Amino acid sequence: MNVMNWQSHRTQLVLAAVTASILTSGIFTAYNSYTRRERRRSLDKEVLRSIAAHSSNDSKQKPKLEEGAGHSEETFLRASGSVDYDDGLIREQLARNYAFFGDEGMAHIRAGTVVVVGCGGVGSWAAVMLVRSGVSKIRLVDFDYVTLSSLNRHATAVLTDVGTPKVGSIERTLKQISRWVEVDSRVEVWRKEDGGRLLEGADWVIDAIDNITTKVDLLKYCHDHNIKVFSSMGAGAKCDPTRIQISDISYTIYDPLARSVRRRLRLQGVSSGIPVVYTTEVPGDVKLLPLPEEEFQKGDVKELGVFDDFRVRILPVLGPLPSMFGLHIATYILCELAKKPILNPLPIKNRRKLYERLLRDFLHRESKLIGQTINKLPIDEDDVALIFEDLHLGRSVVPPHAVPSRPTLMRWDLTSPLTPENCVVFEFAEAEKHSQGCLRTSGSSGQEPDISNARRPEEVWGREVQQIVDKNAAEVAKYRTWVGL
Repeated sequence: MNVMNWQSHRTQLVLAAVTASILTSGIFTAYNSYTRRERRRSLDKEVLRSIAAHSSNDSKQKPKLEEGAGHSEETFLRASGSVDYDDGLIREQLARNYAFFGDEGMAHIRAGTVVVVGCGGVGSWAAVMLVRSGVSKIRLVDFDYVTLSSLNRHATAVLTDVGTPKVGSIERTLKQISRWVEVDSRVEVWRKEDGGRLLEGADWVIDAIDNITTKVDLLKYCHDHNIKVFSSMGAGAKCDPTRIQISDISYTIYDPLARSVRRRLRLQGVSSGIPVVYTTEVPGDVKLLPLPEEEFQKGDVKELGVFDDFRVRILPVLGPLPSMFGLHIATYILCELAKKPILNPLPIKNRRKLYERLLRDFLHRESKLIGQTINKLPIDEDDVALIFEDLHLGRSVVPPHAVPSRPTLMRWDLTSPLTPENCVVFEFAEAEKHSQGCLRTSGSSGQEPDISNARRPEEVWGREVQQIVDKNAAEVAKYRTWVGL
């Protein structure tokens, strides 16, 4: 009987202990949930008060950013008595990023400083996604103001921002996304004379500048001073998102802006080492936006601009393309900051060695054609890629347009100068037929062919092939006009 009482008493003690533990755990859980909920409510109320106060100030006087000054809402938020945004809330906001990069990777990202030079369609999207992903220090550099036409592609600008600095619009949005971000907005033009001041402390620099001279100056400065820089090439007049690529500047093809930048950098001793985002899409049937007649009366339109060498003729832009460029940049930099770089960006169909061989054989054929040694042709590897890939799609110009086993480039009309418009792709045997069919010798054996007396190609190949060549020539002419070549 005593044994049974003792066992019953022991069971009651165990049940009481378990019940107490459950109650204690429940109390702690409820308390933590309540505390968190109250923090969130307090934060929501503070954000609403800040927005209301900011809107009230805007209605009285629209804020202006002075050139060269750094601005943020930090002082305003502190004055309004904002609650602390502790690390627990930060980690919750960045939970998906922590799950992807881990604690160590996110520590690097949160400690990173990025400078965005050029805060338009590309730069604004890059800045927003960097801050959404945890970057805590960002400097925005742009001299320009929001216009109505900016709204089709800018990440943060709204109608009420028209007429205000682009950097101000981005800063406002960044502060609404992240309570801990430090934003340094500069309404300035980056110039190489004092470039170090605007790039000070940068772990990465984003070049999203439209002007080619300033772009090259920035890239050269960063290269010489061992500052990591990522450059955006041309998103204007493009529409195919599947052809957007990330690569080193030395591997870019087709992109006319990348081509010009690469050539200028090479002249200054920089041939590689700069990652870029670009597209292999050749501009289609697009036109520069029209200029008023009075602008033409002022002089050469290429010399007109808000600042020296800033273009006046504006390219048409499909809004999603610059945003995709910006997101490519942000993704690449985040992975680099987290020490988990994209090791092998998927290359395009890069047939650089093929283009080199085609150009080399073309040079040899032209030397034989004119009877003297030529050291350089008026076309380069980019032109070869354009002619071979985009115009002829890697096929012979002669129907049925087979894929040549030994592709050969040749001048179409031998009596006209060699230009990209006057260049076609043949199978090797077709190129030999073209030479023999179009050229006439002056009579005696061994004499050089008389180019001035050559037959018209249409007589050799027929009207159908001539129409194909004319169509391709028109496409190349539009392309050269668009890029100013």
